[in-house]
Amino acid sequence: MERILIIGAAGQLGSELTLALTSQYGGENVIATDINPKALEKFDYCKTAVLDIMDHEATRQLVKNENVKQIYHLAAVLSATGEKNPLFAWGLNMDSLLFILELAKQEKLDKIYWPSSIAVFGPNTPKVNTPQYCVKEPNTVYGISKQAGERWCEYYFQKSGVDVRSLRYPGLIGYKSLPGGGTTDYAVDIYHKAIAGEHFVSFLGEDSFLPMMYMPDAIKATLDLMHAPKEQVKIRSSYNLSAISFSPKEIYESIKIHHPDFRISYEPDFRQAIADSWPDSIDDTSAREDWGWKHEYDLKKMTEDILSNLPAYLVNF
Repeated sequence: MERILIIGAAGQLGSELTLALTSQYGGENVIATDINPKALEKFDYCKTAVLDIMDHEATRQLVKNENVKQIYHLAAVLSATGEKNPLFAWGLNMDSLLFILELAKQEKLDKIYWPSSIAVFGPNTPKVNTPQYCVKEPNTVYGISKQAGERWCEYYFQKSGVDVRSLRYPGLIGYKSLPGGGTTDYAVDIYHKAIAGEHFVSFLGEDSFLPMMYMPDAIKATLDLMHAPKEQVKIRSSYNLSAISFSPKEIYESIKIHHPDFRISYEPDFRQAIADSWPDSIDDTSAREDWGWKHEYDLKKMTEDILSNLPAYLVNF
């Protein structure tokens, strides 16, 4: 059985991906790591280790000692947070990826997963049904690091045969973790405010459309890609990935059906400019044709699922 290392497991994606991988591979074969020891307490179903990805020697020794064959490298500084400290964000996002790719090459690891993002796109990118191949020109340090990372992934595949796979995630929405500093995180926080009976202040304007995806679909897409035969993975930079697109006004209206007294106001801040540079919708034909990607959740179904599960989750959190 493959031994799997997850770096940055306590984040929004990692929290749910770790559980899914444990269900498939068993707790003895999954190692959840994070720089924060407290954050690892929730992973009582698999192996854990405190790990700073910038400590290259510690990472290398962990991979060797645990006979790791697959790495899911999820640690990163996200878009809004990265703008507050660009040099730190660039250093962590890029240095860690290059180290993992080089490690995979040297240790002959089986597979590497590294997430990209719609942040690779920029103001000159076609905004509607953004194609797989197009002008990007990102204008955030997060997007720049993701674009550069895509090129490095393809380079290591072509030059060294590293089996690295990647998805350009849209905004991810889940109820099992708190917002983590991303521009699309309003779509996580808004459900928490609705459940708490609080007024929600959106940092994006009411008609700011962005591509989004419910976390179960994101987990499914990730595992589908990683389980696909190597010859079906034809894009080694990163695959466009899409499910739904909506605005703050539309997600508010989907919640208001269930919480009629819920209220929202709009106070756009610096994150509005970031959102305006990203696509409204994504063309993910390549993912659907190459390895059979298909999403399950639309806005209505996602809202119903979150509002029915979030209250109990918060009580037990």
